[in-house]
Amino acid sequence: MSAGPNSSSASGFSFADETIALPKGAWARTHRRTLRHGGRPVLAFTQGRHRSYVFPLYTPGGYAVTSECPADHPHHNSFWIAADHVHCRMPVGEGGGFEEYTYNFYVDETFQGRAPGRIVEIASTGAADGFDGFHVVQTLEWRGPIEWAAPDGRVAALERRELRIGAAPRMYVIDVASHLSAHDWDFTLGPTRHAYFNVRVAESMTVSAGGVVQDDRGRRGGEAVSGTQARWVDFSGPVGGGHKAGVAVFPDPRDHEELSWFVADWGVVTVGPFRLKGRLVRKGDELLARYRVLVHDGDAIEADIAGAFASFLRSTTR
Repeated sequence: MSAGPNSSSASGFSFADETIALPKGAWARTHRRTLRHGGRPVLAFTQGRHRSYVFPLYTPGGYAVTSECPADHPHHNSFWIAADHVHCRMPVGEGGGFEEYTYNFYVDETFQGRAPGRIVEIASTGAADGFDGFHVVQTLEWRGPIEWAAPDGRVAALERRELRIGAAPRMYVIDVASHLSAHDWDFTLGPTRHAYFNVRVAESMTVSAGGVVQDDRGRRGGEAVSGTQARWVDFSGPVGGGHKAGVAVFPDPRDHEELSWFVADWGVVTVGPFRLKGRLVRKGDELLARYRVLVHDGDAIEADIAGAFASFLRSTTR
């Protein structure tokens, strides 16, 4: 089922492009496709100028819990995948040697000497997934900057990104699977703290605004959680009208043997499988990174994040 302008399913989900009337002759480089459940928005797949990401992101109660382009870090895009150390191995000559071309797919400008690339959706499909779920598959190019002999940028990597979205009491459950593969040459990722899976919460939910960020061991605050091997992290806080809501991130232990986090009280949660040690991806292989994200009403206790993680662990060992 193609994710066309108006897709719907018996699961109660509908998937449709957001259309904006533009002046005659005008066209938009970006686009947004919204997933709804029971007529209410859940999230939107947004293609920005530099990457594809999820924004907005709502709880079942209708509260938005992420920030799209905050003033302090405008390259933080709500719910996104990225990396700022992508080292492509360009073959040179006949002897098996290579030159290293290094790109940045995290900051949308030159960062520490690394030119910015773009993560561009080139295809997507959406279909019902069981009785009360929806499955979206995106095909994305990690395309480097314009450079000599590459006027459209080199395709550094290809990604197949799958999101399975389900509705549960007081929360949406989003399972993310990112399959990143080599295109024309091998590449390495990291090590870097700017990778791989990221969430930037709404300004109202930050610690200074009354929010709480915590992990499975009861540690609170970004400084206490960063650099640890926490099994999950939840960021919850005020969302208006006396209500609280949050986002919990569960990295799949099958893909994160050396787990490490970067978490900040001002609203970002980042985790990935190559934060501490670089990963080589050869042609014909892929890096698989999976995460479960809970978008919930109430705080971590009210949403029983600990119990939800125990259930998640059981599903990964079947």
